[in-house]
Amino acid sequence: MVTLYILKAQESLKISPIRQPVSFFILKMNYLTSQLLIQEEIEALIKNLKKDNSHWEDGKKTAGSHASMVKNNLQLNRESEISKKLSQLIKKKMLSSPLIKSFALPKIIHGIMFTKSLKNMQYGRHIDNPFMSSGRSDLSFTISLTDKSTYEGGELIIEEMNSEKEFKLNAGEIIIYPSTYLHSVKEVKNGERLVCVGWIESYIKSIEEREYLFDLDAGAKGLLAKNGRSAELDLIFKSYSNLLRLLGN
Repeated sequence: MVTLYILKAQESLKISPIRQPVSFFILKMNYLTSQLLIQEEIEALIKNLKKDNSHWEDGKKTAGSHASMVKNNLQLNRESEISKKLSQLIKKKMLSSPLIKSFALPKIIHGIMFTKSLKNMQYGRHIDNPFMSSGRSDLSFTISLTDKSTYEGGELIIEEMNSEKEFKLNAGEIIIYPSTYLHSVKEVKNGERLVCVGWIESYIKSIEEREYLFDLDAGAKGLLAKNGRSAELDLIFKSYSNLLRLLGN
């Protein structure tokens, strides 16, 4: 794990206080973790999700043929009114985050689902479908609604070329990672793991190109917050915007 200090750019990206570290799990900036929801929002979401248990169903219903063989969890029916309502709240919250917008360059946030893993439930090793009815999957995300201290097991495992990384999130924390990686969720041994998951179709498909653009954006905003506007910064912002036009799809 590498901790990246964005310095004065935090003011522009609404990260506070200055020099408060923002955690990135980096292999060429592949991962982002950030606190997305505050306690009041988490409590409201959980309250709504627990109003009616009749909308929870077998998670296999939305898995592909291969993934369904290793998927064992519960999922809120995506066609239920409560799922649609809460999905819109999550999408709005993500799009209001300058950090997420800078990192992921989201074109479409789609396929949002609420999933629940009880004792002995897990989601085995799988890869997300590249194309869904709602959009292309460039990035996957998980938002934890239950704190990691309230359940045992349930770690998200993401596999890279020669290693794997393990994540267990605080309540309200989001992780965004490339959909191209194999990943799994370990068996929950005690308690309940309640999360929101979904996908991002980015304006920039390439992991490397998103990294370059994020670095450019964060660096330029940091200089702007530190020194104010300048002719040189105007050129950097011009180059950033034109690169988006050139590389975007």
